[in-house]
Amino acid sequence: MIRMDIVGDIGAMMAAEIAAGAKAVTKAVGEAGTNLKMAWRGQITSAGLGARLSRTIRLDLYPKGQPSLNAAALIWSNAPVIVGAHDAGPLIRSKDGFWLAIPTAAAGKSARGGRISPGEWERRRGLRLRFIYRRSGPSLLVAEGRLNARGLGVAARSKTGRGLATVPIFLLVPQVKLRKRLDLDRATKTAQDGIPGAIVANWVERFVP
Repeated sequence: MIRMDIVGDIGAMMAAEIAAGAKAVTKAVGEAGTNLKMAWRGQITSAGLGARLSRTIRLDLYPKGQPSLNAAALIWSNAPVIVGAHDAGPLIRSKDGFWLAIPTAAAGKSARGGRISPGEWERRRGLRLRFIYRRSGPSLLVAEGRLNARGLGVAARSKTGRGLATVPIFLLVPQVKLRKRLDLDRATKTAQDGIPGAIVANWVERFVP
């Protein structure tokens, strides 16, 4: 017959193990969340989408400020529409069912530094855009003007028409397929798959002399 005696307070021992488990889970989830945040940011910068967009990736840990067996990490973006579009590679159509206006280099930037619209371009340049339909290739919005030293379409200087040129300002397409430039799900799965092993490693760490 084998006799086994438990030395010490079994309740206290179980409570200590639960506390150790909560710390192990919280540490593992926190490490996975941090690694995933950095992986997403790295994908964004490597795709050429800029450090500013990468910094929209944020991390929140729950519950805040205390270990828990139910610890969770939330990785999210302040610009979910932009990040999600580059992750999914969606088909984009005009919201009014007509054309998407894609600025050429001659269009320049909007006043805010982003993509300029045909309406803003006409207001800023004081020129009217003219529609040219093309059966093969994108149709055009053009202006009768000239290219300045920076390659931007502007009004012609001469009132006689000297130097006047038809400048393509916008390409018009019915839809455009955005190239998939990110694979956030792959990075997420890698982070999730590493959590169980990290929990075990963190849990037994306290027993290693």
